[in-house]
Amino acid sequence: MEIIERIRQFVEDECRKSTSKYGFGPYDSHFVPMVKYAKNLAVEMGADVEIVEIAGWLHDIGSIMVGREDHHVTGAEIASKKLKELGYPEDRIALVSDCILHHRGSQKMESETLEEQIIIEADSISCFDNIVGIFRAALVNEKKNEEEARISVLNKMTNKWNQLRFEKSKERIRPKYEAVRILLER
Repeated sequence: MEIIERIRQFVEDECRKSTSKYGFGPYDSHFVPMVKYAKNLAVEMGADVEIVEIAGWLHDIGSIMVGREDHHVTGAEIASKKLKELGYPEDRIALVSDCILHHRGSQKMESETLEEQIIIEADSISCFDNIVGIFRAALVNEKKNEEEARISVLNKMTNKWNQLRFEKSKERIRPKYEAVRILLER
């Protein structure tokens, strides 16, 4: 568990830095709930909880440290380097890196392991808890006007819904997805 705490602290520290691309907000509004969903799914489905928890903390570290574009690639690289520094086993680093590399639905990559799909699911589910942050990113970070942001958020949430493969995940999120559609479709 020490490795998980060290990784969590690393992510929190990076989010707090003035160089963080999105500020500290994503730590509380995205990372923390995403990891909670990921751990719960891992336990429920018999996956490797440690791999899932570490990958959950690190899945968007590329966005925080480098920027959104190709953050799955930069994040996997950052995660590998950090985990090596901490003496984590090479075979397990590869599993964590693959989870991070394959978590982006917009890249149309297929998950290859249960742990990878859990990271995709938890990332998608947590977005439904952070619609304000998704709007903020569209309006502030992406500099979209209100109509462009509405369309962008609707498309993102629809994509997140479509990434869900576990019926359990869909049951959990269905009311929120339906509410998003009612509020944002015209």
